[in-house]
Amino acid sequence: MPLHKYPPKIWEALKLKHGIYSRLPKHYLKSLETKEPTAVHWRPLGVEYRANPVTGQKERLQDVPVPIYYPPESQDSLWGGEGWITGYRYANNDKLSTRLRKTWKPQLFKRELYSEILDHKFTITVTARTLDLIDAAYGFDFYILKTQKEDLNSKLGMDLKRAMLLRLARKNTELYPADPVKREKVYSKYEQFEIPEEEAEWVGLSLEEAVEKQRQLEHKEPEPQFKVFVDKLVEDLQSQKLSEPHIIEKK
Repeated sequence: MPLHKYPPKIWEALKLKHGIYSRLPKHYLKSLETKEPTAVHWRPLGVEYRANPVTGQKERLQDVPVPIYYPPESQDSLWGGEGWITGYRYANNDKLSTRLRKTWKPQLFKRELYSEILDHKFTITVTARTLDLIDAAYGFDFYILKTQKEDLNSKLGMDLKRAMLLRLARKNTELYPADPVKREKVYSKYEQFEIPEEEAEWVGLSLEEAVEKQRQLEHKEPEPQFKVFVDKLVEDLQSQKLSEPHIIEKK
């Protein structure tokens, strides 16, 4: 006899359908759906079948992704999808010698990156691949806004994206206050990424942060007792006045 009604593997998905989790915005719940990130440390075959070079018969192929570990510090940086790969190497590059366990790590750099939308310079730990992706996207802001959550794979990156989207949605005058022409030029440059403010507020929030935000939105301050009594007294007096017969004065 099973110990649980539902298998443990689906507990995480089921909890999103009950209680405060079910009241989270639909667009946020949709953002929690897991998607495969772009392959970085391995190359997909791109086909499902190919002819055997010897027999000529059709054979089915299967992509086998390389297991990647993303350490906690990668969430405070921009690694461009890179992570740690664990494997083995041969001592002295001799295949007949002992295999030694090894972890390959990306080379990290500290770089100062400027955001036009936020008008701020950030000192961020990045990889060489991240810098290439920023160049390919034609700028830091474009890279952050264009890159999907699973490819950024960074809490810092998603926090920056939320800040940028909120600035674009609000279009406040805090951006370049002394140069309105430049401000409008920046807003126009990135208008393709603009989304409603009520959606931008939820971008990149962890599940714990989203639940706390929903709890605060639903929280109502208790009404003072004296106000309740006063409102009740006024209501009773009004109902009593309406129930009294009208007296018509004679001239």
